[in-house]
Amino acid sequence: MIDLEKLTISQARQGLKNKEYSAVELTTAYLDKIKKIDSNIKSYLWITEDLAIKQAALADEMIAKNTDLPLTGIPCAIKDNIMVRGEKCTAGSKFLENYIAPYDATVIEKLKHQGAIFLGKTNMDEFAMGSSCENSAYFPTKNPHDLERVPGGSSGGSAAAVAANLCLFALGSDTGGSIRQPASFCGVSGIKPTYGTVSRYGVIAFASSLDQVGPIAKNSKDCQTVFEAIRGKSKNDSTTIDFPDSKKDWEIKGLKIGVPKEYFGQGLDPEIEKSIKQALDFYKQNGAEIIEISLPYTDYALACYYIIAPSEASANLAKFDGIRFSEIKKMAETEDLLDFYLQNRSLGFGKEVKKRIMLGTYTLSAGYYDAYYKKALQVRTLIKNDFEQAFKKVDLIMGPTSPVLPFKINEKADDPLAMYLSDVYTVAVPLAGLPGMSIPCGWTKNLPIGLQLIAPAFKENLIFETADFFEKNYGLRTN
Repeated sequence: MIDLEKLTISQARQGLKNKEYSAVELTTAYLDKIKKIDSNIKSYLWITEDLAIKQAALADEMIAKNTDLPLTGIPCAIKDNIMVRGEKCTAGSKFLENYIAPYDATVIEKLKHQGAIFLGKTNMDEFAMGSSCENSAYFPTKNPHDLERVPGGSSGGSAAAVAANLCLFALGSDTGGSIRQPASFCGVSGIKPTYGTVSRYGVIAFASSLDQVGPIAKNSKDCQTVFEAIRGKSKNDSTTIDFPDSKKDWEIKGLKIGVPKEYFGQGLDPEIEKSIKQALDFYKQNGAEIIEISLPYTDYALACYYIIAPSEASANLAKFDGIRFSEIKKMAETEDLLDFYLQNRSLGFGKEVKKRIMLGTYTLSAGYYDAYYKKALQVRTLIKNDFEQAFKKVDLIMGPTSPVLPFKINEKADDPLAMYLSDVYTVAVPLAGLPGMSIPCGWTKNLPIGLQLIAPAFKENLIFETADFFEKNYGLRTN
């Protein structure tokens, strides 16, 4: 009997190498558990069982021939805006309900090369627009720690699947916090890499200057293993670069950790503040220097994000017209081509997506472009400068991932501003193109709390090592 509760990637790899179980047996154990409990959580939109078993058999062959790689035989889940050839890819939308991916995303090609096993596609807020996984066109996902609460979003299905031990890791995408916030809500680890380190080719776009694919796993070491497998320059994505390998040139003793005073103001749950400060005290006790810093434009980040992201979304989603990719209303049922487009887009898109398309179209329109979109781009530069100035004084920035604990399903459904505020600490990181990670740092009321670590561009290794030190020594690690 394989104990999936405490299993990590490194432990699974050791078990496979020692022939304690085969990749087929490990995959079957996960598939059986998904069938047993996921009807309550609904982390998966569907299971790719035939593909998974076929991949597991190939993984066993790789292991037998000693041609295995770090993720060979490791069962994982894929967010449903990432294309896997021959499988459905809906981005959580009715618009793509029957769309079959014609090719693999670059990150999927890399995972296939590694010999990873795809258990299924995970639920998400439609087109990655949301902070709760309630905006899926199919059903909401529930938090495994409390089925009355949300798992966060938009990668809520991926985070819930990892937290419920229904996969060893999952891929998510982060535009304004969509990996880090659900990782925090579900008590797992998740990283948004530096913009350009991971290819977006084959990922259904939300906001192209912000989107980034990253891993969600049980701990930071597992996240690092997956990141190393999927990073790198892609010929199909001109925004990618060759990731510079960074050697460890620091120690916890003397590490300068910046704590933004703006992250501890009004709206922060007192229990979260207490847990974050205890985590910071742990670093201080181990020789790190805790330095209060200021990120003056933090208060403008949310407004800036909700101009830039919807603007890019309105352009990216213009291609969904009811002719390409899917057909909801038939031409014969409409009066003319314009009516055909209007009816298809009205029926195909959910409420949140339509809201953001309209907002983005408005901010890009003649007469408003300079007042809104251009101004937001200027503020984005100021936010980036905030971080650049801060990193002249400190090595790393830490603070809460979310100001609130996981909230109840439908609790914020009629209050979009309250929903958007759950991302107040995460949106500035993608605006500046920086790497950011959430790791568990405490619990209250049986709900997890996430600590966010932010580093200069391409300093993912600093985040991984600092997080790993915390997990190994603070008593929260799963292994």
